[in-house]
Amino acid sequence: MVIGIIGAMEEEIEVLIKEIKLETKKIKAQMEFNCGILCGKKVVIVKSGIGKVNAAICTQILIDDFGVDNIINVGIAGGIGKNIFPGDVVIADSLVQHDIDTSVFGDKIGQIPRLDTFDFKCDLNLVKKAKECCKFLKNANTYIGRIVTGDQFIADINKIKWLNDEFEALACEMEGGSIAQACYLNNVPFVVIRSISDNANNGARMDYDKFKYIAVENSTNIIKNMLEII
Repeated sequence: MVIGIIGAMEEEIEVLIKEIKLETKKIKAQMEFNCGILCGKKVVIVKSGIGKVNAAICTQILIDDFGVDNIINVGIAGGIGKNIFPGDVVIADSLVQHDIDTSVFGDKIGQIPRLDTFDFKCDLNLVKKAKECCKFLKNANTYIGRIVTGDQFIADINKIKWLNDEFEALACEMEGGSIAQACYLNNVPFVVIRSISDNANNGARMDYDKFKYIAVENSTNIIKNMLEII
């Protein structure tokens, strides 16, 4: 089994890169794919870059060139659910791309035209294992629910509330939905895990330098614990 691990930014995967027993390294589409052994499992760890196109290209390369059996995406997201605070973790059970809008043709916002699904569902087994691994986190609550994705950095409180009302979303970010779509089209199991940096819906914020440390520690621990039990 080969497990693909995607982070959009270097800080989201830097600890994992340092700890991998590196076997090979390949650069494609200006992305560095680090192949080796981590926690006894074959992994490919890569920084995709920010945004849906980068994330989708990265996912397809992992599938085509490295034959990954599962994909785990970790990173940072903004909170939407009112009970979610900085440092908490959201595990997606489904993802929707909120910036897809063909409603003029009668489609629901978020529906990709002519695709046979509205949302992209994470693998139930991977979600279960991620939840189990979150039990070891300190001072962080864990939630399971929908994450929405778009090529927008959302700072408008009205847009945050709309995402909550329209999609019942717990968090929003810029990569997970396109990773989910690529995995869905290729029938590859996946899970998306996000550490929450702030939540405009309840006014909660955290100093980024402090949050970065918490997010990196949580993401690293979740991934390593998951690798032990996958």
